[in-house]
Amino acid sequence: LRGGAFKPRTNPNDFQGLGDEGIQYLIEAKEITGLPIITELMTIEQVRKYGDKIDIIQIGSRNMYNYELLKELSKQSTPVLLKRGFTATYKEWINASKYITQSGNCEVILCERGVRSFEPETRNMLDMQAVPYIKNHTNLKIIIDPSHAAGNTYMIKPMSLASIAAGADGLMIEVHDKKEEALCDKNQALSIEELEDIIKIEQEGRILFR
Repeated sequence: LRGGAFKPRTNPNDFQGLGDEGIQYLIEAKEITGLPIITELMTIEQVRKYGDKIDIIQIGSRNMYNYELLKELSKQSTPVLLKRGFTATYKEWINASKYITQSGNCEVILCERGVRSFEPETRNMLDMQAVPYIKNHTNLKIIIDPSHAAGNTYMIKPMSLASIAAGADGLMIEVHDKKEEALCDKNQALSIEELEDIIKIEQEGRILFR
């Protein structure tokens, strides 16, 4: 279960997350549902405060180059989800992961979330070639975030299925039970029913092509 307690937004007037209160909501949700929780942490202080209270620490694309933060993560035992910077090359992305693994934290998952392109109709351009590249050049797991790549709800399903076909180890998909009321990213959020449809097709595909 992923929720953004701290949200670095391009526009300072956009919703910035609930901060410490949001972390407490996530912890409560974990206690109720039993689901592991993942959230983005943005500073060394946040890592030290919450690193052992959540199940996976997400490092967003903007902080992929924050090497001091990555060094702090290398001291943690909590797994880290490292999103690719939207202008980062594969090698820069891999080198960023090495900052985390160099002191013993080998629990790193890479997340492709699209790169910046000239096309204005999508939020980013999903780089499907990242999957085979990462699998061929590292021993790390790679998941795909089609929600932030596309920025459009109607694109999430086909991009999700394409990601699994390419060999991705998992998907990160934004879902909202009342997406018209979402405080951010409502244009890329799926309903619960739409998510269930993707899961069903994905599971059937794995059985078919196993």
